Amino acid sequence: MTEIKIMPDPRPRTRKPGRHNRRALRTRAKLLEAARTLFTEQGIEMTSIDDITRRADVGKGTFYYHFTNREEIVKDLIDWVIEQLLAVIDETCRDSTDLKTALEGVIKAHVTFFSNRWEDFVLFFQGRSELTIEQSYEGIETPFLKYLERVEEILERFIYRKLPAPVMRRIACAVVGLVSGYYSFAAIESLDDSVDLTIASLREAMVASLMRFIQEASIQPGPETLPAAAG
Repeated sequence: MTEIKIMPDPRPRTRKPGRHNRRALRTRAKLLEAARTLFTEQGIEMTSIDDITRRADVGKGTFYYHFTNREEIVKDLIDWVIEQLLAVIDETCRDSTDLKTALEGVIKAHVTFFSNRWEDFVLFFQGRSELTIEQSYEGIETPFLKYLERVEEILERFIYRKLPAPVMRRIACAVVGLVSGYYSFAAIESLDDSVDLTIASLREAMVASLMRFIQEASIQPGPETLPAAAG
């Protein structure tokens, strides 16, 4: 399991400098690591605050010192995973020169990131699944929307006909869905390195399919080319 380092708190509660602050950060990291492990083992919905505090070996009051509720720790973990994933995507796609290399970069970034990080993929996948539930965690959609927007920005640089926002969103969903969907099913059968090797060998076929999808979307008539309605 990949160990979580002490993570920056997007809503810091401890202001005091020195030893107290360092101890509070270590405790918060223990809670995050315990939650991350339990969410992987038994699912987000089946994990209670009591489960998290027992695994972290801290009191329930300590949990509420760092987090308002269970929903907040879920959101913070998903924020953390997606921020790290986006950093890998940005780095991998930095030198892309055309649409093909950009798509290859996005796929490669996901493979690089999720290799040996099964816990983070499970958390990512569970969080994405929560978006389809009517009463999902408040604010959980924000990091996923940021994730889709970043993929759109990377690809738009190499799509020379400006596409409507809904079309770009479908393209981004197709790109990230192809990779994460493959992982979610392939990992059922195997958790060893063959999953990453297989997706790497399929990358060329994936890129070709995505480029056809984008090309077809690009030639669809946009609002500016549709015939005017008869008056």
